[in-house]
Amino acid sequence: MSQALPGDAPLIHDLIGIGFGPSNVAMAIALSEHNARVGRQEAVTAHFFERQPSFGWHRGMLIDDATMQVSFLKDLVTLRNPTSEFSFLCYLKSQGRLIDFVNHKNLFPLRVEFHDYFEWAAAKVDDMVSYGHEVVAVRPVVVDGVVQYVDVTARSGTELVVHRARNLVIGTGLRPQMPDGVERSDRIWHNSDLLARVDGLEDADPTRFIVVGAGQSAAENVAFLHRRFPKAEVCAVFSRYGYSPADDSSFANRIFDPEAVDEFFTAPEEIKRKLIGYHGNTNYSVVDIDLIDDLYRQEYQEKVLGTERLRFLKVSRLTDVVETPDKVRTTVESLVTGERTPLDADVVVYATGYRTADTLGLLGEVRQFCHRDDEGRVRVERDYRIATDPQLRCGIYLQGGTEHTHGITSSLLSNTAVRVGEILQSILDRGEGPAAAPQAAADEIGSSL
Repeated sequence: MSQALPGDAPLIHDLIGIGFGPSNVAMAIALSEHNARVGRQEAVTAHFFERQPSFGWHRGMLIDDATMQVSFLKDLVTLRNPTSEFSFLCYLKSQGRLIDFVNHKNLFPLRVEFHDYFEWAAAKVDDMVSYGHEVVAVRPVVVDGVVQYVDVTARSGTELVVHRARNLVIGTGLRPQMPDGVERSDRIWHNSDLLARVDGLEDADPTRFIVVGAGQSAAENVAFLHRRFPKAEVCAVFSRYGYSPADDSSFANRIFDPEAVDEFFTAPEEIKRKLIGYHGNTNYSVVDIDLIDDLYRQEYQEKVLGTERLRFLKVSRLTDVVETPDKVRTTVESLVTGERTPLDADVVVYATGYRTADTLGLLGEVRQFCHRDDEGRVRVERDYRIATDPQLRCGIYLQGGTEHTHGITSSLLSNTAVRVGEILQSILDRGEGPAAAPQAAADEIGSSL
């Protein structure tokens, strides 16, 4: 372990954030608002490292007509602080579109617009972030026999920088998931690659695409490719009879309420599993009903006109995926009969979801202090802090990877604003910042949750 020595210690921050996606942008905003209230002496010092060269959030899926699946009120701040200058409404005002948006009578902005909002908000706190810096190591620092800090090493090109932290907030997001044995390539894509790669096909005159998956991203890919390439056939392959609609009804949406996190956290394991099962159709492998209806209408119209370019290969799976210089050779296998049908395509797009980044992968020696449950999952306390041995005094907080403890909202936008307020309050209550928050400041944070 690293041992702090007089005169050689790196710059110490109260908090270092790993990753600067929407969750840690919201964390930086919460810190900025807190510091503005309490003044310099009680300010929480923080810095964030982001490996991307600039802010970016699922850029490959910013299809021009795709909309958000959550209300604009579930932005980076509103559920924590409705008067915040970092809200989506303030963004609209700054862009001269507030009245236009109100007249639009829509709770769900375009995804590209919400991304622009995120960029706008991130730019207002960019003094806290180092872009183009990938965290490559986290090492414990022992003071008086306990791990009081961690040293965070980030790499930018050939340069290494080291910062010291009293707390870590890990917000490294999700990673594209491909089926076992399938690797991404020039003709085999994950849906996250869509917009980055599709322009390269403009002169190739593709004749067939295959899209694998049954969720929102899969359906959006099918609709986009069908519209973008009017001479190409688009084949959707999924193990169901069709796309299942997302349950966004008012009662079901209570699974995303802040209070639902409390209930889920305290529920027995059996009830946790049941709740995920009951309400998985609010988020997982489901599609907006309007998009389902549009795709079905298009398929039926083509059947009537005898110009079928949109094909849905139901109750099937894709096997034997082999890329050649000019195509991808695949086999579509019926899950009912076992019948196997060859199907070649110019491109295969896997809309097969994402996996949580390795929660503890960066922590190195610090991992030995982190507790796991009987199933090998990291133990997380209600304030999103990893449960650790007492000799680890540095707090490690997770934004994501907590579905097993906190429920479906673990990595979703729905509770981001509230979650970062809870993490900040935890740091202040535990006295792991420069000092415990004065009660007035603590009350102000709590009242805005």
